[in-house]
Amino acid sequence: MYSFRKILARSGSVLGYTAAIATTIALAGSIDAVHADPSNSESSTIAQPSRQDAPVISKVVLGDLSGLIILLVIGGTIVAIPLFFGGLVVIGEREVGIVVKKFTISGKGLSPDRLIALNGEAGLQADTLAPGWHWGYWPWQYGVKKEQVVVVPQGEIALIVAADGSSIPSERILGTIVNCDNFQDARKFLTQGGEKGRQLGFLTAGTYRINTALFKVIMAANADQHEMSAAQLRVYQVSADKVGIVTTLDGIPITPGEIAGAVIEGHNNFQNVQKFLNAGGSRGLQEQILLSGSWNLNPWFVQVQQIPMTEIPIGYVGVVISYVGKAQVDVSGASFTHGNLVNPGHKGVWVEPLYPGKHPLNIQIMKVELVPTTNIVLNWSARTERHSYDAKLESLNVRSRDGFSFALEIAQIIHVAANNAPKVISRVGSMQNLVDHVLEPTIGNYFRNSAQNCTVLDFLTARSERQLEAAEYIRKALYNYDVNAIDTLIGDIQPPASLMQTQTDRKIAQEQEKTYEVQKMAQTQRQQLVRETALADIQQEMVKSEQSVKIAELQASAQIQKATGEAESIKLRAIGEAEGIRATGTAKAETYQAGVAALGGQSYTAMQLMQIIGDRHVRLIPDVMVGGNNGGGNGLVDGLLSMILWNQTGHQVNGEPTAPDSTIIDNLIPAVTLAPPPAPTHNGDRESVKVTDNLKIKLANGDTSDRPQSPPVS
Repeated sequence: MYSFRKILARSGSVLGYTAAIATTIALAGSIDAVHADPSNSESSTIAQPSRQDAPVISKVVLGDLSGLIILLVIGGTIVAIPLFFGGLVVIGEREVGIVVKKFTISGKGLSPDRLIALNGEAGLQADTLAPGWHWGYWPWQYGVKKEQVVVVPQGEIALIVAADGSSIPSERILGTIVNCDNFQDARKFLTQGGEKGRQLGFLTAGTYRINTALFKVIMAANADQHEMSAAQLRVYQVSADKVGIVTTLDGIPITPGEIAGAVIEGHNNFQNVQKFLNAGGSRGLQEQILLSGSWNLNPWFVQVQQIPMTEIPIGYVGVVISYVGKAQVDVSGASFTHGNLVNPGHKGVWVEPLYPGKHPLNIQIMKVELVPTTNIVLNWSARTERHSYDAKLESLNVRSRDGFSFALEIAQIIHVAANNAPKVISRVGSMQNLVDHVLEPTIGNYFRNSAQNCTVLDFLTARSERQLEAAEYIRKALYNYDVNAIDTLIGDIQPPASLMQTQTDRKIAQEQEKTYEVQKMAQTQRQQLVRETALADIQQEMVKSEQSVKIAELQASAQIQKATGEAESIKLRAIGEAEGIRATGTAKAETYQAGVAALGGQSYTAMQLMQIIGDRHVRLIPDVMVGGNNGGGNGLVDGLLSMILWNQTGHQVNGEPTAPDSTIIDNLIPAVTLAPPPAPTHNGDRESVKVTDNLKIKLANGDTSDRPQSPPVS
């Protein structure tokens, strides 16, 4: 039964309904006839029919078929009459009936600018058939097309294109939204000013009975058939860390002089398009943004560009430069004459900066200039910091007073306070402009002027003083720009190579001299170390040696003192002996003289000799004969000398040398003096006396080298 109804629904003809009903009745009648036959009892169904019963069964079947045919004819006639003559149309629960009126008795038709009939004209009708039985739609006058209801899935929207209605004004591109029960009431749409073409209104998730003759529904499933993408017909999603920049495609033109439409209240983030337009919303870029979330947006009206939120890093502030907003009202004060500062929401540079964090800003209508609040290092050299503000800065080329050009590297440290950042940006526009238009000329000109006041060598030697002067000058200069100059540092100085070569050679020579001195000192220290090491190794021997030296010195001193004492003693003793001998000799001489005077010289001499010979047992025959030397007065001396010569020749007695007795000499000397002394004028007498005296002195001192030896005993 269900299959017949499905076929009938697809065909849409009254005859189909009639045939279905007749068939149903016929089947019901045959079933009843079968059940009414006694042969269908429980007992008969178990037994198998015999061949004799076959003619009976055939008669029963033929009778049933004839009855069925009669029932079909009667039922079809009963059903066909109301269907055909009553115009019955049945609409299913998920269907909508699109009515087409084929003709009118009056012949009234639609005007050329209309497609949908509102007043019974022939053609497509505005009113649709809801689910149920509808009478009066005779098949010869009406055609009913059954369409499935429109189902918009969750997370999608459906766009509407109206085939009929008023014309859209030239200043707009989308049809106005009218109260027509979400396009389910076509009559209201047409009678209340609905416009043909693309509609501002759209369908959200749900089920709708739409007159598809008037409205074309575009969904994700059939988007490609209408030159659209399925993504455009899905609920728009804005990510959590992004903002949506909105551009509307319909509305009034933007006010001249503005770049974006003003914020309009009450349109629920562009989801209620009609309220946006009724409140004077403008087409084009909008000042308002979409935050994270899901939004039902008409892609024919709104285009959204997602961008990341504006992030202010740690150590920075963001100075907002707004190109839209309320009229400028300067709040910077009379003392600040380099630009205007405005409150947030106004057009211009906002007096309050943005602090570190993420901010949902429309960067299409405003600009955020990052200003570092930490110390910034700018290098006038080949080195570039991470912030890249100094990427275009190079080493300064300056000229000294003596005409030399040299390169100079500078590092400048600056700081911009957070509350001064808007002033700096209002004055110079950006941090890069601050570097290019303020710092670069200020610092460059100062060092060029400073270098001309001194020579290259003076600049090198007075580097610290130059650095202090530069820091003070630049600090005062940057203060006028609301910038704090922390420090100015002079880096590498590259004087001319020819000039530095001479300085380098001189310095190398000086350093070499110092090196030689150090090496010399090192060698001296090394020698001292070796000496000290050796001394330490032989310290004991050195102590012993020193003590031995001291002992030797003391012994030598003692011997010297002893020798000196002995010499003095000998000298004194010799002098005493000499005096004694002289006194003795004088006394003997006096005695001899007295004896000579009494006995005579020869007699007395003979007597003395005999006495000596007797006392000393002297041999009478001497080994040496002393003559008178031809009558001269030196006979005794010659004798003594002969004895000495004899002694030196080494005469020995029994293998030992003999020496004359000293008493003999002592006795002989006075004996010689007994003779009258010769005249003092004779030199020979003085020489004899001198030799005798010398011999006696030697003998007195113990020197017997010249003392005559005793002659050997015969």
